[in-house]
Amino acid sequence: MIRLAVGAVFLSEGIGKFLYPDQQAAGRFAKIGIPAAEFFGPLSAIAETACGALLLVGLLTRLAALPMLVNMALALALTKVPILWGGSTDKPQADGLWDMAHESRTDWAMLLGLAFLLVVGPGRWSLDALAARRSTVSR
Repeated sequence: MIRLAVGAVFLSEGIGKFLYPDQQAAGRFAKIGIPAAEFFGPLSAIAETACGALLLVGLLTRLAALPMLVNMALALALTKVPILWGGSTDKPQADGLWDMAHESRTDWAMLLGLAFLLVVGPGRWSLDALAARRSTVSR
């Protein structure tokens, strides 16, 4: 269930970045001060769509979780940690620990879900597990 939820969120967010780049990708990245937003916006869209789809079906799960872990760590560092000191360009009205905790709750859930998948793996109902079963049967 964790793999399906995490994969669905990343897949939908990646597709959203393609459909609405000004609100969700390069435009938003530029607004919050991410350098080279015209490069990193589409890169993020590609990574989230591809890795989200891989996570959803459970193919190359651990490999797909790695770039998304980096993505979420950067999202937290660049958009949520500045809230601690009142320096967020994304949420200028928010500052302090409780505002940061509130604003970052989904980011933390995704980060922990990805860490879980990296450690535990995709589960038995995944293409990774199917491939593993077939490789042991064919030996």
